[in-house]
Amino acid sequence: MSVTSTSTEKISELDSKSDGWVYPWYVVFICMLVYILSYVDRQILALLIDPIRADLALTDTQFSLILGFAFSLFYATMGIPIAILSDRRSRPLIISVGIFVWSLATAGCGFARSFLHLFLMRMGVGIGEASLSPAAYSMIADLFPKEKLGRALSVYAMGSFIGGGLALTIGGIVITAISGWADIQIPLFGTIQEFRPWQLTFIVIGAPGVLVALIFFLTVKDPRRKNINKNAGLSDQEQKNNIIKPKDVLAYIRRNKRTVASHFVGFSFAALTLFGLMSWSPAFYMRKFGLSAEMAGLYLGIIMLIFNTLGTFSSGWLADYFQRRGHSDAAMRAGMWGGVGLFLPVLLFPIVSDLYLSLVFMALASFFASFPIAPSATALQVMVPNRMRAQFSALFLFTSNIFGLGLGTTVIALITDNVFADEQAVGYSIAIVCSLAALVQIVVLGCGLKYFRASVS
Repeated sequence: MSVTSTSTEKISELDSKSDGWVYPWYVVFICMLVYILSYVDRQILALLIDPIRADLALTDTQFSLILGFAFSLFYATMGIPIAILSDRRSRPLIISVGIFVWSLATAGCGFARSFLHLFLMRMGVGIGEASLSPAAYSMIADLFPKEKLGRALSVYAMGSFIGGGLALTIGGIVITAISGWADIQIPLFGTIQEFRPWQLTFIVIGAPGVLVALIFFLTVKDPRRKNINKNAGLSDQEQKNNIIKPKDVLAYIRRNKRTVASHFVGFSFAALTLFGLMSWSPAFYMRKFGLSAEMAGLYLGIIMLIFNTLGTFSSGWLADYFQRRGHSDAAMRAGMWGGVGLFLPVLLFPIVSDLYLSLVFMALASFFASFPIAPSATALQVMVPNRMRAQFSALFLFTSNIFGLGLGTTVIALITDNVFADEQAVGYSIAIVCSLAALVQIVVLGCGLKYFRASVS
């Protein structure tokens, strides 16, 4: 047995002796705080678009590549090899290194003097953030029994909406504040470096992450890995010896292809709805109701902070409720009911002519659109052998991000441009795409319940 595996077992033995609920929930909350930090670091670029474009002389196309492609491509693809490491090595160490990398990369954006420099730093943010969710999902699943796992993962998932909501609500304040700053000269490497206000914003936001990485590494231990699904088809000795390889993951997928397909397809359509709403709802409210960017951000940011967050937690509670009632398909069932609740509000919010009534329906749509976030992760942790959890999570995040963020937002734009040929009709495009996606979510997850039960029984 190697020194690494021996030390890991000692840590796991210590971890398994810890009693009560305080430490497991500490891990959940610090992971949630890290998730909030990641979303602030991820979203801050969108708040600084005008000064960056002006100073670096970027075109809209160049900025869109920095904002979306540089981050999402490397976030999605790097998640898979990092997840393989997470299934074999210390997950807190991997997360800590990821925090350190994306924080330095965020701060590095503040030193950018060109398109290429900023593009490379955004790649670094994507690579660093790819380390978080697969490892966090796997680790949390080892700290909680499955009848409490839904709530634990929902609290973690709330971090994305808290971070995104904070980014929207403080966006106008940040833009107003930094526009009045003068350039600042700082002695650095023996010379005087001049920093624009937007550059200092990146440095100030990115720097604290280095301390967070150290705190996470020192206070979080890698828990003992355990199988929630006793029908995983792998012996404890096989998993203890770390022999799970990518080919074993593929073999597991083949054995459970219907379960995996229904999960990936159903929850990816749910992601399409969520990303579609988040991406295009600001444009809808600015175009139809004439709101300023600051006011649209304020309204939608409050909705995200309250209703998306509540929806995420409620879905975890519902999954745990179904689990206590004896439903082994609890997480899939909770995700299906999210689609049921979403269908009508997402159809109605662009149709009504009153702003505040539209916001009420938008709040309801946001509540139910966030339902699948925690159940999708819970279902994977319950179904998949522990040495495959991070890899499966990365595969799902790859699928849902590419399909939901890439395809969903583009289809809405294509319908607006080519079917309605009117930018004012973006609300109708959202309603068409998101309501159809909700129907697919309901049908696919509903049909997948029996396959999921067979995989975990």
